[in-house]
Amino acid sequence: MGPSADVAAARLKKPSWKDPRLLVGVLLVLASIAGVIALIGTADRTTQVYTAREDIAVGQMVTGADLSVAKVRLDDIESSYVTVESGLTAGQVALQRVAKNQLIPRGSLGQADALNRKPVAISVEEVLPEQATPGARVDVWVAMPGAGSAFDEPQLLLPGAEIAQVTSGATALGASKTTVLLVLVTDEQMPQLLGAQANKANISVVWNPAGSSQ
Repeated sequence: MGPSADVAAARLKKPSWKDPRLLVGVLLVLASIAGVIALIGTADRTTQVYTAREDIAVGQMVTGADLSVAKVRLDDIESSYVTVESGLTAGQVALQRVAKNQLIPRGSLGQADALNRKPVAISVEEVLPEQATPGARVDVWVAMPGAGSAFDEPQLLLPGAEIAQVTSGATALGASKTTVLLVLVTDEQMPQLLGAQANKANISVVWNPAGSSQ
């Protein structure tokens, strides 16, 4: 048998488990399987988090009835949101507005004494722009009563105040329509607004597209 026959016989010989080529092939298959498993595991790494079932207003007590559960992939920002695993602390209120279907940021919930803004009802009779919806910002102008039936020049009292809620109603006699806005007011601004209301000032609300409170 010549050299070529020996080479052919070696090629046809059943490989041993010690054959380096067989070991390399096995390692490549195992690496491929491990990569697929890791990819599937990463793609399926979702977290159950709470979302707002409906709009949640500032100051509103938040319970499980106000929330839904969704599976989302958060990765490194998971600690920023309220998850089902971490649970919902009883007795917490919304410190900031959360719109319907939005995730619940941890910073949006807290104790009632942590609120730095409180909702105050303002009744207006003029037609509001369609942009004046919960979450939007408005400027509140006040004209104090002057001599006779006149009013003083309007002054900007609340720049960029956030709307918490909008409801439509009627006057006590039901003759004309009014709109009641719940506007978020700081403790520092509260005396001026309540004083204006007590003195029957003319209060007007103007949509602030810039959304600035300055």
